[in-house]
Amino acid sequence: MAEGIADLGAPLVERAMAETGLPRARLEGERARTVGQLRLFADLVRSGAWIRATIDLAQHKRQPLPRPDLRRRHVAIGPVAVFGASNFPLAFSVAGGDTAAALAAGCPVVVKGHPAHPGTGELVARAVRAAVATGGLPEGTFSYLPGPSTDLGSALVADPRIKAVGFTGSRAGGLALMRVAAGRPEPIPVYAEMSAVNPVVLLPGALRARSASLAAGFVQSLTLGAGQFCTNPGLLIGIAGSDLDAFAEAAAAAIRESVPHTMLTPDIRDRFAHAVAALAARPGVTVAARGAAAGPGGAPACLLRTEARHVLADPALADEMFGPAALLVAAADMAEVTRLLESLGGQLTATLHLDRADEHLAAGLVPLLARKAGRILANGWPTGVEVAPAMVHGGPFPATSDGRSSSVGTLAIERFLRPVCYQDLPDALLPPPLRPDNPWHLARRIDGVLDPQPGR
Repeated sequence: MAEGIADLGAPLVERAMAETGLPRARLEGERARTVGQLRLFADLVRSGAWIRATIDLAQHKRQPLPRPDLRRRHVAIGPVAVFGASNFPLAFSVAGGDTAAALAAGCPVVVKGHPAHPGTGELVARAVRAAVATGGLPEGTFSYLPGPSTDLGSALVADPRIKAVGFTGSRAGGLALMRVAAGRPEPIPVYAEMSAVNPVVLLPGALRARSASLAAGFVQSLTLGAGQFCTNPGLLIGIAGSDLDAFAEAAAAAIRESVPHTMLTPDIRDRFAHAVAALAARPGVTVAARGAAAGPGGAPACLLRTEARHVLADPALADEMFGPAALLVAAADMAEVTRLLESLGGQLTATLHLDRADEHLAAGLVPLLARKAGRILANGWPTGVEVAPAMVHGGPFPATSDGRSSSVGTLAIERFLRPVCYQDLPDALLPPPLRPDNPWHLARRIDGVLDPQPGR
């Protein structure tokens, strides 16, 4: 699959540019990420680590009762429905992370293509279908359903053959699919990545030392891809004072100089404009800066300001605005910063900007942020999600529908596996990973001890 997508070359990138308005460099990087994560999962499949072969040998002489021979492995959960994302036409779409993880688990995949980039989706789907055929995999290993109908997606989730769902999109869309899945005679899990504001805490020492550079980094992250990233820094929190004001002034200047970019669809642009206007009209909220006027399809960046007491009184002020807009919140002290973070729902990321002098303050926040977010950053910006085994791209609701999961990195395969235990089965009936001769030469855990050698 990775080779087939790479071989599509320039026509794939050019089609995605025409359908999304995203620039060539961004899409070339996304294609590389797509190919890279497919290869990452190919390596995981070869390693066999995902099987988690575990053996507890029989103890016939144990008292007061003998222990049976117990052997466990993970197996595929069954056919998975994957919904392509609007903002990542390659890396979170037809052959994106959900598809790669499900196929690696051994699950057939049915992709509901996103209607915003149908041509891009079909090009990738044809490459995947060709790889399935070349690899000699069964017909039905991969299917692609294009079309704008939401009824098609609902029907897919309701189909009794589907055993799990992977979704990246709006909270409304994710909740709708969850209702369909829960209402089936056999309810199934929906792994939905939905909404987050990804709070950024600007601690006093960092603000005092480098407010200007922090402002520049923030605006660069905020406006990247027209702000259409699930890890967009939509909420900034600092202690009121001259240092926070200096940051706000520098950020406002950078916002005014920012160039608006085309958003993915007219509907996304309109919903973004409505969300910004609605927030700006709320009591206690002011507009600190707007970017240059945008042409058709574009949206200017926006920085809004308020005080923590207003957000604590009206938590809806901290709702996501999908696009290049953020809310800067001034807190009276660290106690109010903590209360504000406590009031937030689940997040994909949480970021701390700190100097050494701030570490004692950060130490009090890290346990709180670990309860709120799937990834905690220090002195960085959340846009950009490395595809690696240790990565977690998930978080408590409403960031995702299941905070125990990740949609990026090798951990993503866990969503599409289930454990099976085999008790006292004859050797000939055991699956290869659990047989005494260990024909696949897997590392296995035997009686609680990792045995990297061919088994017993």
